[in-house]
Amino acid sequence: MERISLSTDRREQLVDVTDQVASAVRALGVQDGAVVVHVPHTTAAITVNEGYDPDVAADVLEVLRRLVPHEGGYSHAEGNTDSHVKAIMVGSTQIVPVSNGAPVLGRWQRIFFCEFDGPRRRELLVGPVG
Repeated sequence: MERISLSTDRREQLVDVTDQVASAVRALGVQDGAVVVHVPHTTAAITVNEGYDPDVAADVLEVLRRLVPHEGGYSHAEGNTDSHVKAIMVGSTQIVPVSNGAPVLGRWQRIFFCEFDGPRRRELLVGPVG
């Protein structure tokens, strides 16, 4: 298992971690198959989406803010219930196919760490499937 450390600098942001995941794939020696990319945090997530136009990430965050507003009259005392719900909606794990030692992604696809309760120091786990 490879660990990727990262720091976020805003409460909510999508951080492109494609290159770090590709490095982890190489370090693991996975040539063909798949890796699991997992976020071990309850207020963060991982997704694969368009990385060409940065407006897509901004739009995704805006839609999530509208669906689950920060101030929603929630019971959780820490004040970050929206972050937990957004993490549940996006998901903590992605399976990424690997071919010839590299992640297989579509032309515009990138792997994003999704921060919903930053800024924080975070960790991402990458491991072989099977």
